[in-house]
Amino acid sequence: MPVRYQLVGPDLASVRFAVSPLNELVLSLRSWRDPGRYPIHLPWIRRMRQARDALDTEMLLALIDERRWTPDFLTPRPRSPLTRIEDELATVAATPSDVVDRDLRLLYRVGERLPPPLRAPDALTRIVAALAGYWDLCFAAHWPRMRALLEGDVTYRGREMAQHGLATMFAGLSDRVAMTGDTVEVRLHSNVHYTRPTLGGLTLVPTMWTPAVAAPISPEEPPTIIYLARGSGTLWQPEPLPAPGALAALLGVHRAGLLARLGTPASSTELATRLGVTTTAVNQHLRALRAGGLLVSARHGRSVLYRRSDLGDRLLAGSVHPDR
Repeated sequence: MPVRYQLVGPDLASVRFAVSPLNELVLSLRSWRDPGRYPIHLPWIRRMRQARDALDTEMLLALIDERRWTPDFLTPRPRSPLTRIEDELATVAATPSDVVDRDLRLLYRVGERLPPPLRAPDALTRIVAALAGYWDLCFAAHWPRMRALLEGDVTYRGREMAQHGLATMFAGLSDRVAMTGDTVEVRLHSNVHYTRPTLGGLTLVPTMWTPAVAAPISPEEPPTIIYLARGSGTLWQPEPLPAPGALAALLGVHRAGLLARLGTPASSTELATRLGVTTTAVNQHLRALRAGGLLVSARHGRSVLYRRSDLGDRLLAGSVHPDR
């Protein structure tokens, strides 16, 4: 069944792209219900299984039904590609109670009983706490890598829109999206269907957690299309380490590669995931580089972030330009 969005003034200004960390967090709960549907994420799913013991699993599972749907208020429309998880969780925490009740009953439908965690008077507070814990333990270390993939998709779509027009760009999102005249039609697998104008614009949100496209269940929600980001299948593939030859001879290939990569801060968990090695192995190299004054570290929440020191910058620059 289709959802139809009628563009008000079908021009570039009425369509915007945004990246939502909360959207990715909530939609990833689909893999809890049916991990076999998300084979590209199996490396991450395996890593996260043990972390679940420390989470509010009862509440998190209550937020997704057997159809793998989630309530709309958990995925508020993001405003830009720079949206922060803290801001989105604050938006969820401020959701009016009547909206929470409406969305939960749309999800579980008339006649179905809400799961016990969602019936409590403090359910919204517990929801936000459960999602924040899930983010800290399972997402925060990997978000820079995820965000880079999603931002890359936004850049590509923006170029498509500028060079070939809106209709071509929409057709490229999915074979279930098409633009005819001033109307964008999204054909969903569910029986959700409505038509509404895009007053305030239409927001396009790339994700790594949908096989096709999605739109809000309620027509009262801001016009949004969630679609599969390009390159999602490569997300968990190990990345090669860049290692300048002179520096590799001095430090070894792995330590030289880590030093070259750490121009921007990263945690040992994030680096291990990117490189396809164990966190223990990465930590050994990071400690040695820090002891040699080539890295500095700082605690950020539950993680320790590493980056090159001034000495590390000078050493790397000298190995790339040994004639200077």
